Amino acid sequence: MNEQRIHQYIRQFFEENECRVVDAGGQLTVQLTAAMDKRLMNRPYYWSYIESIGAEPRPAELTMITDPKLFSGDMPGERIHFGSPRLHQLFDVTKEQGAYVQLYEKPAAGQTAQVTLTPWLGMNCKVTYASDRTKESLYSLGMNLMNGAVIDGFQPTVRELDLTAAIPANTYYLPYIIHPNNAVGRLEDLLDRVIREDDHAWMGEAAQRRVRDLRVLDYFYADDEEVPESYESERQAIEEQYAVSVSVEVINGGLFYLHSGLVKNRSGG
Repeated sequence: MNEQRIHQYIRQFFEENECRVVDAGGQLTVQLTAAMDKRLMNRPYYWSYIESIGAEPRPAELTMITDPKLFSGDMPGERIHFGSPRLHQLFDVTKEQGAYVQLYEKPAAGQTAQVTLTPWLGMNCKVTYASDRTKESLYSLGMNLMNGAVIDGFQPTVRELDLTAAIPANTYYLPYIIHPNNAVGRLEDLLDRVIREDDHAWMGEAAQRRVRDLRVLDYFYADDEEVPESYESERQAIEEQYAVSVSVEVINGGLFYLHSGLVKNRSGG
């Protein structure tokens, strides 16, 4: 997830949560609502006091820097990158607020003929490669539930469309041919294939660092006539530190009934 997508995600998150956002390129300044302040800022005593005396609340203002070129400067604000605590906090809130949605694309203004809407399943996933170091990647996949066509970058694409939770007037939506549960399985299989075909040199590099640290540990205790208990505990800690894991987390998803044509850029299998 590069800085442009992080920037767009943060801006959309706060705008959809009715917070005022000032976008200055690589920097976002957000005036939180009371609800978002309570959810994000960890100020229970402040809110308890304000509400007990009936005073006018003053929600916090957040400044976030998303452009890495500005991280080393004197600009005030939180440095946001993929893996930063604040970004993961926003992911968690998004997951809590909308793990599943069902949205419909509105016809263009002035449209008189009935518009046919095609069902799509969208799924946002996070893939984490973990050892002593961690690498995370975000995938947004969409599948056409009529023909199985799959696109990557689904969420940024539908973000540009005019969507609503209510079925728009003068529209007809097609019943899906591919059941959403089957589509989820297909997308998971596709993601598994992407993971298998990825560059996994990091595993070998982690194994080399593990061997190096174990050698250092053995060298440190080489002169001991009897191996102390601390040796085994330290060795176990090294083994746990370099244990390799690959995990996939579904962040959220939903059904989208669209009349816009979306470009297929991955095979649905």
